[in-house]
Amino acid sequence: MPVVAIVNPKGGVGKSTFATNLAGYFASQGHKVMLGDADKQQSSRTWLSLRPANLPAISAWEIQDGHIAKPPKGTTHIVLDTPAGLSGSKLDAVLKLADKVIVPLQPSIFDILATEDFLKKLNKRDKNYQLAVLGMRVNGRSRASDQLAHYVGQLGLPVLAYLRDTQNYIQLAAHGATLWDVAPSRVEKDIAQWQDVIAWVNQP
Repeated sequence: MPVVAIVNPKGGVGKSTFATNLAGYFASQGHKVMLGDADKQQSSRTWLSLRPANLPAISAWEIQDGHIAKPPKGTTHIVLDTPAGLSGSKLDAVLKLADKVIVPLQPSIFDILATEDFLKKLNKRDKNYQLAVLGMRVNGRSRASDQLAHYVGQLGLPVLAYLRDTQNYIQLAAHGATLWDVAPSRVEKDIAQWQDVIAWVNQP
């Protein structure tokens, strides 16, 4: 049962946007998906409450006071959305469960500097997970994406993909939906940007 954790100590980088859409992808493939929300703001859980019953089901995974409940039988995929400032024993608990860890990161120098030590620590751990960075709200052909790739490359980590800044994510989230819940022609550019992410999360 793959467990994908979405982590970054900085807030506002798009963790919940990515986590909900990743859960939506798994659900669209017929998997029994649970979306865990370790953030006190409960953004992902609130999003789940907006999700229409006619869309592929995504279940909530109970996380209270950092204690993660055992998922029910039949669960095949888990996505963990985590809060800003995640550290210490709570971070350890998430990483212990994770098979894949994705760090969404915007290409500004402020975001890069705020995340540098965190990435180095994740990469140096005696880890049981695969680690990668995801460029958020960035044009993959821009100088900003080159800067991000150079920085991440120095740490020996891959940049899975670059997801553009678009209103599609915002508009769909307002209705509890994801890229995978609407006509492909409406979100064609965005789905194309996800292909490398999908290939990576589906690797054994």
